[in-house]
Amino acid sequence: MNIKLDQHPCFNDKVRHKFGRIHLPVAPRCNIQCNFCDRRFDCVNESRPGVSSGILSPLQSLEYLKEIITDHKNISVVGIAGPGDPFANEKETLETLRLIRNTFPEMLLCLASNGLQVLPHVDELKKLDVSHVTITLNAIDPAIGSKIYSWVRYGKKVYGPEEGAAILLENQLASIEALKKAGIIVKINSIIIPGINDHHIPLVAEKVASMGADILNCLPLYSNKESVFSDIPEPEKEMTARIRKESEKFMPQMHHCTRCRADAVGLLHEGTSDSIMKKIEKHSKINNVYKLVPDNTGNGKNYIAVASREGLLINQHLGETVSFHIFRNTPEGIELVETREAPSAGSSERWEKLSEILADCRAVLVNGIGNNPKTVLEKNGIAVLVIEGLISEAAAAVFEGRNTNHLLKRKETACGEECTGTAMGCS
Repeated sequence: MNIKLDQHPCFNDKVRHKFGRIHLPVAPRCNIQCNFCDRRFDCVNESRPGVSSGILSPLQSLEYLKEIITDHKNISVVGIAGPGDPFANEKETLETLRLIRNTFPEMLLCLASNGLQVLPHVDELKKLDVSHVTITLNAIDPAIGSKIYSWVRYGKKVYGPEEGAAILLENQLASIEALKKAGIIVKINSIIIPGINDHHIPLVAEKVASMGADILNCLPLYSNKESVFSDIPEPEKEMTARIRKESEKFMPQMHHCTRCRADAVGLLHEGTSDSIMKKIEKHSKINNVYKLVPDNTGNGKNYIAVASREGLLINQHLGETVSFHIFRNTPEGIELVETREAPSAGSSERWEKLSEILADCRAVLVNGIGNNPKTVLEKNGIAVLVIEGLISEAAAAVFEGRNTNHLLKRKETACGEECTGTAMGCS
């Protein structure tokens, strides 16, 4: 196999105007919640990690790639960078890599991960000739990490900031060590967060350099208006330049990062176009992966809709939900199908429209709901569960007809009391 390692535009500044990359959005779920991240919003002009115009299955992504490379002859790298984390979606990620390697053996394969669950898969990545892996490492001190992460899901347990940051760091360092032993090129992404870790990143550089990491990318914080860090401004150019200069004492720096979307296509400087978004939408609707488990009610409702901020927890009130995560049951477990936009607030027919959008869903799982939308949805045959906890656990229970009493919210409140003040309306 002739893999040319000098054709990766992110790792090699000299070829970024010659070779392009494509990110396949096959990994919607994430296993950590960063305080700078918000994945609910997406538009063609918004270029940042965690954003994608759609979600593709492994087979859908293969067909999508085949179409893309007919128009983009300079694509040399196929990567998976979300919009969640590749190894919070390990089955989809590894199956996609296998399909691409078998179909396009000349392509470079690349992954970008937070590093929490990379370690168990390093041998498989080596077998698949994944040549480049990026690990986002924002702190080597758990005390600083606890300010950056709200929670970390490891195994089947969700940990808070302090314990979660320590678990995350331990796995990140172990993953870097294992990847380098496997001969894989490793890039470290460190996000510069003023007042949080800006003083700390040179220490990150020193640590990962001692472990053999190949290049460091110091990214300025992207200010997301709905994130915990929404009030922290992006670092000034002088701060970014200073941190890169200090970090360069230990290892090479990447200076040309464009903070790519999870569905990026083409040269690094090329933005996402309407045509690319339409191609993703088209391929995401091709049902070529799983045969749905038959609906035992006989009414054709094969899906469950969930109000969730990040696709992991049931944690949104119906009235504040901008888009719903749609899940189905397969022989391999619960799978995310797509996200569907909620009707805009202010319309008297809002909940009737929502009932139409969710017509193929047997239930909607929410963290809170008003009496009026609940009545309308149930009238249209959509069960409403005011519930909390992990989506995977709750959805499996609903699909299998098991008791969900242990997941029901213990405190019901009046309509609007759980809303976040976004004035989206819940009645």
